[in-house]
Amino acid sequence: MEGNRKLFENVVGADPVVGDAAAIVDELRVLEDRKSAIAARQARLAVALDLVRRRERAALGLPSDQLGAGVGAEVALARRESPTKGSRLLGLARALVTEMPHTLAALDTGHLNEWRATLLVRETACLDAADRTAVDEELAADTGTFDGAGDRAIISAAKAAAYRHDPRSVTQRAAHAETERGVSLRPAPDTMCYLTALLPVAAGVAAFAALTRHADTAHAAGDPRSRGQLMADALVERVTGTPGGITGVEVQLVITDRTLLTGDNEPARLAGYGIVPAGWARKLVASGGTRASARKQSPSEKLSEKSSGAATGDGDLSVWLRRLYTAPGTGELIGMDSRARLFPPGCAGSSNPATTPAAPRTATHPSGTWTTSSPGTEAEKPPRPTAPDSAKPATTPKKPPAGTPGPSIRQSR
Repeated sequence: MEGNRKLFENVVGADPVVGDAAAIVDELRVLEDRKSAIAARQARLAVALDLVRRRERAALGLPSDQLGAGVGAEVALARRESPTKGSRLLGLARALVTEMPHTLAALDTGHLNEWRATLLVRETACLDAADRTAVDEELAADTGTFDGAGDRAIISAAKAAAYRHDPRSVTQRAAHAETERGVSLRPAPDTMCYLTALLPVAAGVAAFAALTRHADTAHAAGDPRSRGQLMADALVERVTGTPGGITGVEVQLVITDRTLLTGDNEPARLAGYGIVPAGWARKLVASGGTRASARKQSPSEKLSEKSSGAATGDGDLSVWLRRLYTAPGTGELIGMDSRARLFPPGCAGSSNPATTPAAPRTATHPSGTWTTSSPGTEAEKPPRPTAPDSAKPATTPKKPPAGTPGPSIRQSR
């Protein structure tokens, strides 16, 4: 390790001189070139490691399909990555070292960084070794072909060259890609999320054009929302089939009673999303999940809702409570109410910690689940709504073992 540190002694110097902008830019370029050269060296080392392991295991008489087992994990360990990422890095290294010498040379000299070399390898993955080498020679990245070009330009050039050399493989790859279409959901900061659709290009362009046209029309009519907000709202409303975007679904919020009733800061968990702030969860429960709590409706939306017969007002969505009993210490679920209890908007608003007497922190509280549902869902079929002073389940819940904390609170919408 001492030798490795000495490798960077001439790189890591004193703090940059404030005001000497040219020197700072020059050093940034030098460091970037060295990063690329180090990435090229790592690729060669990964291939060398793979070759050594294969020779060792072949000498032991192992089957051919086991000779390269575990090398990707070793690469991942050395580069502090996950085993899956390590296997991808090993595949990238093999392609660069054995099939794409010009791209590797460009990485060595700083004409490409590791990410852009990865783009070239990815876009030629459908080609056999001979065609891939021919594409690499045609692009000649080591001669400065892509200096000043962006990622899109590099991808376009690689795709065009790959198609010229083997149109059949590229066409087959595109046909196979259509079978991988799908939709995914990923958390984003500040209780937002990314709803992503992988679509054939024609369908994706058509969907985006429709949303753009809708946003431009609404903006021209005086809607104060931004173009992006209009497109996002229209997407949700068209997918769910209702103005406001929520219908026939549940949004389940698991929250402790202390967070809900006494203003504790223990975060809640939103099913399908993850951890959400305590204050945000309390606001969701207190608002009853009404569409108005999300944003104000424009006059055109209100008129559209009225003409289509959609329900409006505070009764749009309902708040239900189901208590969940968890074991002390482990948090394991050990019991729950057999039915949810309905809390009308007025009753749901009483959960505001500002209007709820605080209980001692030493007291044992149940956790529970608040549920907000729209009309027509199965959650709306319990026998009858309950008043605040008689909010109890239609059937008696199973009694949890003695000494267990009370229920968790969950909200669906």
